[in-house]
Amino acid sequence: MKKLLSCVILVTLLFSCASDKKGNMLVNGTIDGLKKGTVYLQKFKDTVLVSVDSVEINGVGKFILSDEVESPEIYFISLDKMESEKISFFGEPSEISITSKVEKFATSAKITGSKNQEKLDEHNAMAKKFTGKQLDLLKAKFEAQKVNDTALFSKLVKDEKSLIKRKYYYTTNFAVTNSDFETAPYLALTELYNANVKLLDTVNNSLTAKIKKSKYGLELNKFIKEIKQNEN
Repeated sequence: MKKLLSCVILVTLLFSCASDKKGNMLVNGTIDGLKKGTVYLQKFKDTVLVSVDSVEINGVGKFILSDEVESPEIYFISLDKMESEKISFFGEPSEISITSKVEKFATSAKITGSKNQEKLDEHNAMAKKFTGKQLDLLKAKFEAQKVNDTALFSKLVKDEKSLIKRKYYYTTNFAVTNSDFETAPYLALTELYNANVKLLDTVNNSLTAKIKKSKYGLELNKFIKEIKQNEN
């Protein structure tokens, strides 16, 4: 009976908190193992990370946070006791659910309810494979240097350059294929900033009118213009 009453009280409190929240994005979260602390919802304004909402946890690791999203962008969930570790996710006007654990706070996070996050996760799953191969090549280069095998080292350098190009092309094709998502210009800005500007142009030119006007769409266009100005 006590357990049932506790559940009813918790649901009532959560419903009350949700009704008090303002904004077109509602973030429902559960952090297993968190008994006490403050949970923050953060995003970048210019180059400064700011908190847009917060809630104190006391007894149960459940929280509801919100914000008015003008254009989908990357948000962060952080804890006052673990400032260096954050859960990042693509925020957008929707109801988003996040579950995690105090241990492995960022790496154990599961996020649902954001279409842009789904696309980002899809891209990152393949990008992780490229990163793994690149780490293998770095290790092999180190071993080749140790034994002074210059021929093998040169081959590995070429292999690494080829792998990086393949990764760039994969990201470009992924962004073009998903040009109606804000994920596309975001990936161009974060994964292709060192690539040939032609690849950035390819992504930029593929974006739909709506995405061109988004936060990251505008930033991508500005970034490309700055690169071209510096080249002249």
